[in-house]
Amino acid sequence: MLGKKPVVIHTLEQFLMNERIDHILVCCPEAWISYTRDIIKKYIGKNEKISVVKGGETRNDTILNGCKYIEEKFGLNDEDIILTHDAVRPFLNQRIINDNIDMTFKYGAVDTVVEAFDTIVHSVDGKIITDIPVRSEMYQGQTPQTFNIKLLMKFFESLTEEEKDILTDACKALVLKGIDVHLVRGEVYNMKITTQYDLKVANGLVEGDK
Repeated sequence: MLGKKPVVIHTLEQFLMNERIDHILVCCPEAWISYTRDIIKKYIGKNEKISVVKGGETRNDTILNGCKYIEEKFGLNDEDIILTHDAVRPFLNQRIINDNIDMTFKYGAVDTVVEAFDTIVHSVDGKIITDIPVRSEMYQGQTPQTFNIKLLMKFFESLTEEEKDILTDACKALVLKGIDVHLVRGEVYNMKITTQYDLKVANGLVEGDK
C-alpha cells in the first residue's frame, strides 16, 4: 500500500491519464493474476483499456509475453511502440511518458535516465576499486524503457538461449547488439520502491501532495 491505494494502482493511473496510450498490460506471475484483477476492479473499476497477463521467468521473457499478447489480440503495425515500466515506479509524470513516445517514434528505442549525482565506484570483486568512471558521463537508469515493438520482437527472436540468460535488461541487450538506444531525461522522484526505506520516502511524497 502507498497511502490508501496499492502502488500498482498509482502507477496505472498515470498511464490511464495519457490519451496517447491505447492499451495497458499488467504482466505478473500467473498465481497473482486473479488478485491483480481484483485490486484493479476495486480501485479503478472495470476498464477495457487494462489487461492482466502472465509474465515470464525474467524481465525480457515478461516483455516478450506482453508483445505476443499484443500481436495476438490487436495485431502489429510498423509504427506501434511499447512502453515498459516498473509497476513500483508510481511517480512518473506525463512529460516522461510523452517524451518516451515522441523519442521512440523518432529513434526506435529509448531509456529513461537521470544524471548520477554521486561518484560511481566500479568494483569487480566487491573488495577493491576496479575503476571510478567519469561522473559526468554516468546516468542512473529508470523506466519507462520504450521501443518500436517490431524492432524489439525481431531482436528478441535473434537471441540465443545463452544470451537470453545473460542479457536480462532489454536496453543493455540492444546496446550490446549494436542498436542505438537514446536517452530520455527522467526525474529524481521517479523512484523505484524496493526497500522499506523507499516506501517511507514514497509515503512522504504522497502525503506532501495533499
